[in-house]
Amino acid sequence: MDGRGLERSVRVVGAGQGARALRAAWRRRRADAAGLPRQRAERARTPGEAAGAEAGPGGGRVRFARSVLEVRVTAGGAVFLGWDGAEPEPSYALAGTCPEADPRARLEPDKDGGWRVVSERTLVTVSRRGAVEVRTPGGALLRRDLPPRWWESDEAAAGGPRWMQRSELPADARFFGLGGRSAGPRLREGAYRLWNGGADTRDRGAGPVPVAMPVLVSVADAGTLLVFHDNSWDGWVAVREGAEGRGSGHDRPARCEVRMGGGPMRYWAVAGAPSRVLHGWAALTGAPAVPPRWALGHQHVHGGRAGERELRRLADGHRAHGLPLSALQLDSGAGWGGRTAGPDRSADGDAAAGRSAAAARLREDGVELVSVVRPGVVAEPGCPVFDSGTAADVFVRDAAGRTVLGGARRGDAAFPDFTDRRARKWWGALFAERVEQGFTAVWHTGDEPASLCAFGEATLPRSARHALEGRGGDHREAHNLYALAMAKAGCAGMRELRPQERPFVLAGSGWAGSQRYGGIGTAAPEAGWEGLRTTLSLVLGLGLCGVPFAGPDVASPAGRPSPELYLRRLQLAAWLPLLRTRTTGRATGASWEAAAPWGVGAELLGPVRAALAERERLLPYLMTLAQLAHRTGTPYVRPVWWQHPRDRALRDCEDAFLLGDALLIAPVLEPGARSRAVRLPPGRWYDTRTGRRHHGPATVRLPAPLAGLPVLARAGSAIPVRGAGGRTELEVWPPVPGRTGGGLLIPDPGAGGERPAAEKFTVRRGQDGAVLVEGEDGAAVGYTVRLGRLPGSPAG
Repeated sequence: MDGRGLERSVRVVGAGQGARALRAAWRRRRADAAGLPRQRAERARTPGEAAGAEAGPGGGRVRFARSVLEVRVTAGGAVFLGWDGAEPEPSYALAGTCPEADPRARLEPDKDGGWRVVSERTLVTVSRRGAVEVRTPGGALLRRDLPPRWWESDEAAAGGPRWMQRSELPADARFFGLGGRSAGPRLREGAYRLWNGGADTRDRGAGPVPVAMPVLVSVADAGTLLVFHDNSWDGWVAVREGAEGRGSGHDRPARCEVRMGGGPMRYWAVAGAPSRVLHGWAALTGAPAVPPRWALGHQHVHGGRAGERELRRLADGHRAHGLPLSALQLDSGAGWGGRTAGPDRSADGDAAAGRSAAAARLREDGVELVSVVRPGVVAEPGCPVFDSGTAADVFVRDAAGRTVLGGARRGDAAFPDFTDRRARKWWGALFAERVEQGFTAVWHTGDEPASLCAFGEATLPRSARHALEGRGGDHREAHNLYALAMAKAGCAGMRELRPQERPFVLAGSGWAGSQRYGGIGTAAPEAGWEGLRTTLSLVLGLGLCGVPFAGPDVASPAGRPSPELYLRRLQLAAWLPLLRTRTTGRATGASWEAAAPWGVGAELLGPVRAALAERERLLPYLMTLAQLAHRTGTPYVRPVWWQHPRDRALRDCEDAFLLGDALLIAPVLEPGARSRAVRLPPGRWYDTRTGRRHHGPATVRLPAPLAGLPVLARAGSAIPVRGAGGRTELEVWPPVPGRTGGGLLIPDPGAGGERPAAEKFTVRRGQDGAVLVEGEDGAAVGYTVRLGRLPGSPAG
């Protein structure tokens, strides 16, 4: 146990949970000692010389002296590479079956005894020693994978040998992705662990994070490349940026190294412009779910147990202070993992009895209820959920067939095996009790999965057995998949219980493909101003990994040293996909009032109200971005280099972001700042507060008062916003003379899964200089058009 583990032990014991934490940790250690194979002497293996090849659909197989490599190009342009018989399926990441192969791509001989596959979007070459290069159709290098290496023992290990792959990339390449990383969004030199950890993790690259994905995005002048290693085992990715020399041959390439403790060596590569890459990634792993309209509004998390009276006070308090509210998320700390929790034995009995009536009244006021759900089920005979799960045989078991018990806040807990279809169906049916109480959606937390431990990793034993859809395996493979499978179970259960409405599942952890079932609430940001950068990094990183709906908690101002910091956090979160504020403790007395969003004081209440009002005004735009993400995979929040990936100054910009194509947001990240420098992409931009015009590419200094963040609108944009009476209007920003602009509106599809038609608009200037807005084919626009806060300018 290292120093960090010792510190964790002392903290847990001090919280009064030491006995349970120690017992869970020792159980975990004994289970792994008995259930995991012993480490044996290993020898290294490399592919060796190429011995021949066999053509197949979309590519073929290249046989080496000691390995076989399969290369397959799909009809969508994605490239699959699998060593030693690794196939694309079975896979938890893929949405459905593997895409069809591109019939035009063929494996053919290349120079020096190698092979190549030529396709419309990529050129893949395989050397006679096993090096693989991915290039553009014009021949520019995007990535070169050196021959891989395996470490094998005389006895076949479950899950296969551990392996390593090293790669070289262009010297100007910049790295992004790997899930939500506080050390990003641009990943500099360092090693990043691929292991989902708790929500309180403060990673600087080396530790676990709540959402760790082996999805690495590289951006270089030659193009953008996404590489996904479809392997859920524990591993590491080490990256190092390159350096460009002054002459030919003097560049130092960027480098990447992937190490996995087992599992198949298979990966996908998707190349092209950023928008095309994310579209191809969504085609592989599934379209992001469209959240209900209320989920795009302001949600508030209450950390105490709230009955009918407290719920009304929360909602009425927001209304009395002019703060919009769309949902209340109730985190009592119990859920099904509490000592007395269960469908008919709620941990807050009297409060639960009044929730159904309160939920009906709140819904009339436009406020939904969201229930926290943890995977752990109290392991007490007599608890209905535990007895039901035991009878259905849905809990994770150890190597001896006993139910694995983890530590929870109020006792031992059993964990459902969500990699078993039977367990998912059983779990989904449990939500009937929550639906009867009036809850509209669920929020998963502790789904890494988290188990209270005094030392070691706070999760289940690595030797714990999982079904893995009938294949069988242990927690080394299932750990990173657990939250994904739990989200699948929750989404299916809510869809069955509420077939008339789109399900909304907010997870705390996840893996590649989580976007199919909902969004991810990122870990609470670090205390202090550094947490603002962490928040932005997590959301941008998840978006580039295909999970566009994400956002942090904005903690209550009570106990915070700086109301200004709370305000700046709220102002940033108001422009992110998920906006969620939080209070803790029971909703009683003056302490509750101080912990509410209006507890910042009279001086800052106005800016708080303005930030939430602006969020409400942008709901039509956010819904358009949500459905655009569903159709194309494009994230709501995008790095500033999104449309100009060859602009190196933009690739290095980490303190601003785009919301869609139309808006550039520059959050305030330092205390006391009342102005800040902003790097602008090419084109004309309008300061939405002052109406002043700026021209990019350039760096400009903009005012950043407490009243709001610097927000710029792209010239020629037509942004759907919410106007008077809740009607949708178009906010238009004049285009550059001689040029045209445009906009897009995809209306709210309603409660079901309809696919509304997209409405496109063209923005241009007339001969008299007036700004004109037209629908497709010159049709009239059926919405009120307002010129974007430029008084006195003509509009038509």
